[in-house]
Formats: sequence, structure tokens, C-alpha cells
Amino acid sequence: MPRSRSELLKQQDKEYIWHPFTQMKDWEHDEPLIIDSGSGIYLKDIDGNVYIDGVSSLWVNIHGHRHPLIDQAVKKQIDQMAHSTLLGLSNTPAVQLAERLVTITPKGLKKVFYSDNGSTAVEIAIKMAYQYWQNTGQTKKTGLVHLANSYHGDTLGSVSVGGIDLFHKVYRGLIFKTITLKGHGWDAVNDLEQLLKKKSSAIAGLVVEPLVQGAAGMLMWPDGALQKMRQLTQKHDVFLIADEVATGFGRTGKMFACQHEGVTPDLLCIAKGITGGYLPLAATLTTQRIYDGFVFDHKQQKTFFHGHTYTGNPLACAAALANLDVFKKERTLTRLAPKIKFLSRKLKTFYDLPLVVDVRQKGFMVGIELKGAWDERIGAKVCQTVRKYGVILRPLGNVVVLMPPLSITLDELDFLLMATYRAIEETDA
Repeated sequence: MPRSRSELLKQQDKEYIWHPFTQMKDWEHDEPLIIDSGSGIYLKDIDGNVYIDGVSSLWVNIHGHRHPLIDQAVKKQIDQMAHSTLLGLSNTPAVQLAERLVTITPKGLKKVFYSDNGSTAVEIAIKMAYQYWQNTGQTKKTGLVHLANSYHGDTLGSVSVGGIDLFHKVYRGLIFKTITLKGHGWDAVNDLEQLLKKKSSAIAGLVVEPLVQGAAGMLMWPDGALQKMRQLTQKHDVFLIADEVATGFGRTGKMFACQHEGVTPDLLCIAKGITGGYLPLAATLTTQRIYDGFVFDHKQQKTFFHGHTYTGNPLACAAALANLDVFKKERTLTRLAPKIKFLSRKLKTFYDLPLVVDVRQKGFMVGIELKGAWDERIGAKVCQTVRKYGVILRPLGNVVVLMPPLSITLDELDFLLMATYRAIEETDA
């Protein structure tokens, strides 16, 4: 029998919870780390140990845990209403947030369709792109194109445009066929150009993660590649779907990655940081053209028949509005710029470590690639070691990811980097 609250919770976790992206055979033999509270960039476990949240609780936390403005907004909304459906009704925070999102996203996006997470945001964009062409009589435009090593979520539609075999190959018998661009960077751009010259009349859309392919290990795009893809898709009348679930809300140094190259996609998918790490919420933004492709007489049955129970949830939308208020009030992006420069300078020292193969960075998105075979779990070993220094990280295979809250101070960032450096230094290949 467990003798303490800590022991009881660890026993119950192992007995009842199936964790995502986790080999449970390993979990059952390891000591669970159970988080009990958070404040600022820090998390505290049930044993009282404090850690820097080095991956922003899976890339969602922006301004720190328990930010007073967001706390207050959620509490205020609780006193009003927790939830009301968006099917046939609307609600105040959802309306206000939609207007704000159109204001801050790339110019030309006009309509907001809410959902619950990044995967559903992409799934919605795929369905919109496909149905638009069906609704408007161009029924041959059904194909979807994506990058190699792409990741857009775990529902079957988003898995269909995924290109990471480790995550997706087991589901190949369940998903629809898509076209994978060859190579990376400019090789992928050249492949797209040739593909669209030959088959654009049969292609509905191109799905990309702008500038950074996150789950692939923080693979970075060369400058200008996104803009060239936009030019090609416009020339051949193919929709560009930008999945900014990971790159949005300041992660690359601008509010959205597309803004680095002045690109407006036809559909923009956002989630993760949208509520500052408080509540599940996502949105798919579209141009007026795509929206108009669904506006018909009811009897024609060309409605977008898609929705989720908690679409436009008022609590989540209230948190998202407060999140955007904090961006403005605290000048988050302006204050982020010197931190990005500091991070870039400090990361160069990681090449002194024999275990380091490559260091990739865009803004506050960092991947440190390590030597070793996949099954040696080098990245996992580093992330386990770094906990003794009071830091929580999570790897992508042999790539150690650093993606702290944007609110981290220079001193805290320095400590995070020092701890990561030491953990790599102490890990055997």
C-alpha cells in the first residue's frame, strides 16, 4: 500500500493512464513525474521539486503559468457562462476573438472557423479546400500535396498529409492517398514547380508547416522558399494551407511565420499558443473566396457540414483574448528580439560537444541533433538527465527540443542552456 499522496498518485497513474506518444512498457518501469502546480516559467511536481518548463508544456505556454491577466479573464468568463454551442448560435468571446484574429493574421484572411486542436484545424482546412472545388464545379481538383517529413496531427485526415513513418506508417491502410514532395528546401520547391506544371488541374491544395518542420526535428526552410511556394500555388490556382499550429504566436520571432516572407495563405491553421497555454482551442482562417465557395441556397446542400461540440468555447476564447492583450501590453515580440539573439549566440557553443551533430534555430524554436541510433534513445537520456538540474525537456528522437515560454528572462534562459549543455555533456553515446 502507498504511504503518501505522492506514492498513491504514482501508483494510480500507472494503473489507469495511457500516455500519448509513450511506450507504456518503459513508463511502467520508470518513476512518473507528476506535475502539481505552475507559476511563471516553472512547474512544481508532487514531491515539491521545481523545474523550468523548457518546452512550454508541449509548445503552448506563452507568457508563463498563472499569468494574472489570463487568470482573471477566465475567472470573469466563468461567472458569465462556461459553454454555449456555436451551431446555430454565437457567443460574445467567440465573436470578439474572431475579429482580433483577422486583424493580427496575414492580410487577406477574412473568416474564422473554430475547433479544438491543431489536428482538427488542419483537417478542417483539408476538407474546405477539397469541398470548395467540388462546390464550384471543378471536381477533378481533389489531390493534396505535402512535404516530406511533414507532421500535421493525428486524426486520419491530417495523418494523410503526414510524412513521418515513425508516426504514420501503421495507419497507411486507413488513410487517403496524397502526393509527397521530394527532398527538402529548394529541392521540394523545384519538385512542386514541376508537379504543378503537369497536374495542377487535379490538385486542390498544398499543406506546409511554414519555415520550421517541428515534429521532424526542427527542420528549417531556406529563406525565400515559402514565398516561392506561394507564388507557384497562386500561378496554378492551388490553395496554400499553412499549418502554423507550432510556429504561430511569436515562436519564430513574429506573430506568425508566414509574416517573415509577406505570405498570405488561402487557409491558416492555428492552435497551441492561441490561449497562452490555458485551454484547448484552434482556428482555421480562410480568404473571402473560400468562404464564398460555400454560400449557396440551402437546397443545394453545399454547406460545410463539419463542427465540434466545444467549437468556439467561451472560456477558451476569453483566455485567447487575454493572451493577445498580454502580447500587446507587455510588448512580447519586441522584448523577445534580444532573447533570440542571446539564444543564437549561446547555441554556437553546443558545437563544442562531441555528441552534437547540428543545432537548428528559428526564433525561439530550437532543435539540437545528437549522434546515435534511434533505438539508443540518446535524446531521451539527455532529457532524463537534465531533470536533475531542474529543467523539463522532451526530445524528438535524437533531437533535443528547446522551446521555453516567451516570457523567460535572459538569466533564466542562460540557466536553461547551461543545464542542457551539461546534460548532453554527461550523456554517453
